[in-house]
Amino acid sequence: MQMLLRLHRAFVALGFAAMPSWVFAQGLPAITVEGGRYSLTLELLALLTVLTLIPSLVLMMTSFVRIIIVMSILRQALGTGSTPPNQVLVGLSLFLTIFIMSPILTQVWETGIQPYLAQTMPFDQALANVRAPIHAFMMSQTREDDLALFLEIARQEITGGPETVPFATLVPAFLTSELKSAFTIGFLIYIPFVVLDLVVASVLMSMGMMMISPMMISMPFKLMLFVLVDGWSLIMGSMAASFVNP
Repeated sequence: MQMLLRLHRAFVALGFAAMPSWVFAQGLPAITVEGGRYSLTLELLALLTVLTLIPSLVLMMTSFVRIIIVMSILRQALGTGSTPPNQVLVGLSLFLTIFIMSPILTQVWETGIQPYLAQTMPFDQALANVRAPIHAFMMSQTREDDLALFLEIARQEITGGPETVPFATLVPAFLTSELKSAFTIGFLIYIPFVVLDLVVASVLMSMGMMMISPMMISMPFKLMLFVLVDGWSLIMGSMAASFVNP
């Protein structure tokens, strides 16, 4: 239960980290409704907005995108239709994401969230400490050409170190790099299954059994090959090792 609470607070911190720093730079005026009887500060509005965006932020700022795309390509390469179902793939990808991101989340908790909850650190400093490990992780997975592309589109020049790259530019560059990595891994996974399909199709053609679908014959051999080489362990281990933690 305590671990789930920590993960929840860490994901909330991800939302705060992705927001522009000017939102929290100073106190913002209240919005008055019905002659002053009700008031709602813009800080509270920003907080409620962040809470609704947490699932999207988890997708955009963690390893989830690469993992779920690779898992989907693997299922298609096996030719098993909807097996494993989407719920299984999403759950598997989510928990593998938590495993990969656990050092980052631990650092976020220990350096930012915990001191702020203990009232030993001001909010601005805690927010900066939360941003730093997430920013470093995303920078370590982002290709230089993708980052340069979005910096050129935004007409921005980075005069300092990598830590000065704004989140608004880093997030799309990070997602582009993740998509490239996911499709590269998916291509390498697809090759042996395509070769097996070609072999089965050639054998059926030579036997004159052209009315039988090659996919129907090759799928049991694909499953047998995948199990014999311990495919799930290889995929999981390779996916976890493909992320270089800063």
